[in-house]
Parts: sequence; structure tokens; C-alpha cells
Amino acid sequence: MSEQTQESRRPNVIWIFGDQHRGQAVGHAGDPNVHTPNLDRMAAEGISFPGAVAGCPLCCPFRGSLLTGLYPHECVPGHEYPMPPEQPTVAHAFGDAGYQTAYFGKWHLDGFKEGNGRSAMHIVPPERRGGFDVWTGYDNNNAQWDCWVHGGEGEDAFHYRLPGYETDCLTDMLIDYIHEGGEGERADRPFFAVLSVQPPHGPYVAPQEWMAQHTPGAVELRPNVPDVPRVVEQARRELAGYYAQIENLDWNVGRVNEALREAGLAEDTYVVFFSDHGDMHGSHGQFRKTTAWEESVRMPFIVYRFGGRYTHHHGRPRAPVNHVDIAPTSLGLCGIEPPDAMRGTDYSGRIVRGRERREEPDSAYLQLVVPTGHGDSVDRPWRAVVTPDGWKYACLEGQPWLMFNLNEDPYEQANLAHNTRFRAERRRLQGRLAAWIAETGDEFELPEI
Repeated sequence: MSEQTQESRRPNVIWIFGDQHRGQAVGHAGDPNVHTPNLDRMAAEGISFPGAVAGCPLCCPFRGSLLTGLYPHECVPGHEYPMPPEQPTVAHAFGDAGYQTAYFGKWHLDGFKEGNGRSAMHIVPPERRGGFDVWTGYDNNNAQWDCWVHGGEGEDAFHYRLPGYETDCLTDMLIDYIHEGGEGERADRPFFAVLSVQPPHGPYVAPQEWMAQHTPGAVELRPNVPDVPRVVEQARRELAGYYAQIENLDWNVGRVNEALREAGLAEDTYVVFFSDHGDMHGSHGQFRKTTAWEESVRMPFIVYRFGGRYTHHHGRPRAPVNHVDIAPTSLGLCGIEPPDAMRGTDYSGRIVRGRERREEPDSAYLQLVVPTGHGDSVDRPWRAVVTPDGWKYACLEGQPWLMFNLNEDPYEQANLAHNTRFRAERRRLQGRLAAWIAETGDEFELPEI
């Protein structure tokens, strides 16, 4: 019997994600600096995917792939590139299945360029808001205490400054939406809602009660942060605020779960938590994102439903979940067939007991199609493949770049890309990378090996 016939209606789905929240920076991943009780409980009682990666560790391309199930070269290839307004999104797919859809927070898909003014003041036209029924957000805004949101259209349009810290205020909006769901015409319709917040993206500041819990000198750095004074100093200073932001986000996730319980929707709602990519914070002497190292590409990925009938409990499957997989998996959780145009895999069969298991890829495909040219960013295009058995291989155009056996070297301190002892493994991984390039219609010059 399908889940649809077992219940009065299809389940709700909520996405919650922050910006630059690396997969290592949660309690259940073993980070000693951060206390994330709500996320840890969700990971323990739900399903956590430690193999999840951000297929492009850059904000705009990730978000384009997240909403469309397409790879960056097919949709949003670079920073401040717009998502095509005619592009169908996951909101359209949910809407076609009878769902109400809502989006709250950071969008970053309208192609506004910061050189033309402050993007927080830019209004995303209604036709460029991805097909969501309710949309309150902003294109981009790196100022958590001075966050402006807009929405509506015509006489109902609005644009105002949030009265407090961004994550708290946007969570308030989602909680209000949850409580309103039991009233009026929405009472008989399931919903798909998105909460997209900028923290823990820089500037690394949080409300005082969380900032007070972290000081730079107490931060325990990852073993791959080199003992270079300027690197260590910056990493400690920024990580103190970063962990405070994550703990504030965790608290807000707890608020959302409590609101679902209060509204009687906890057992009817999947909460999917992830991020758009990570943050290097000094590992390998690097900062920010756009690189293929673990701190940049690993993202947390948790699927939680109170009392959910999971395929198994305490699960941590090594499936190579990628950014293109989040939309089809979310649709699959609700028994909705993903659109044929979506490239990603529906992993709901790994999550819901009794759900058909789909054929899964043997690896995840990663890209940096258009470099940003920003400081602390990789300034050349690259492609990479990550396998569930622990291998990673990345190439610059015409040149091997990185190759790691993550099983024996989780901090990526022994680069094997130019070691002939491992040429057979390199050949195998390059063959898979070449196949991904061909299968997705990508264009990239691989090295001769």
C-alpha cells in the first residue's frame, strides 16, 4: 500500500538550509567546537547522508541546480548569473501535484550584480521567483543585522527591513506559515516550504547569547590548517562567529520542529536540512569556497520526520547525494514522480520504508564552471568526481589537480594526483569523470594520462 493511501493526504516538506555550512560543522559529525542538539537528534532519529556533496560549491550555481535538478552548465553556470525565468522548478512540480508552495529568505538567482548597487535593495520581479505561491526574500544581502526582504506584487508589494537577526526573523515567517496551514483553504492542502538563510556565511556574527559561547583562542582547528600565523589567526577569529551562527541556526531548527508539533503536523512533515556548500576556514591555507577540498564541498544532509517509517534507524548511508538530487528526492518522499528533465536521483527509496529503490549513480559529479575571480577563490574552472568508496579526483583544464583516498586520508593531506604508483586508480577515476562530462553534455578538457 502506498504512503498516499495510508494517510489522509500527502506529507508536507520543508527545506531548511544555510549558506557555507560545511558538513563537518555539526555535533554528530564530530566537530568538538559546536553544539547542535536539534540537528543531532534529527540525524539520529532520521536519516543522515555523510556522503552528500555540493556539486558546485558556489551560491548561485548551487541554488539553480537545487531548484531545477539540472547541473550548473545547464542552468546557472556562475556567480550572479540569472536562472532563466521560463525554467520549471521544483515549486512547479509540487504545485502541479496540488501543493501550496512558499519560499522565505535568500534567493540569489536573479542575476543582480553588486557593482550596480546594493542587492538587498534589488526587487526580484514576481515572474522570476521560481513559481512559488508565497515568496518573501531578497536576492543577496551579506548583512545579517540589516536584512531587507520583499514580496507580493502590484498594490500588495512590500519591501522592509527585518526587525532583528536574519535567521530568527525568517524563521518567524516560516513558523507563522506553519500555524496558518491549519486554517482556511490551506487546511486541506499539503505544503512545500523553503527557509533559506544567509548565516553561517560571513560576516561571522550572531546574536550575543551565541557569540558569548565562543572565543577565538578556544577554537580547535582541523588538522589540515597549516601553522601559518596569518592563516591561524583569521581561521580562529572567523570560526568563533561561524560556530555561534550555526548554533543559532540549530536553535531555530528546533523552533520549527516545535511549531510543527504545536500545529499537529510533526508526523505529517519531512524536514530536509542541508546547506549550499561549505567554507574552508583555513584548511590547506584556504578560505571561503569554490574549491574541491572536503571543507568546501561536503554539506550536511538530513531527512527527518517525527515518527517516520524509515528504511532503517540511525542510518548513515554513503550514497553520493548531490545538489541535483535534493529536488527529485523531496518529490519522491511525497510519492510524486520527478519531472523527466531533472537530472538528479530520487533517493527516497533509501529513506522511506516500502518505497521503491531507484537505480543510483556510482559517484557524484562536481563542477566549477565559471570562476568568480574573487579573493580566496579558485581562479580556474575544474571538474571532479567523488565515489562512495572514498575516492576523490579533480582536474583543472588539461591537468590533474587533486586525488585523495578519503578512507585513509580524510583531511586530504596526501595528494596522489601526480603519483605514478596510483596511476591505475587515476585512470579509473578519470574515465568516470569523462563519462559524467559526456552524459551531462558538459564541455571540459581533461588531461592526457
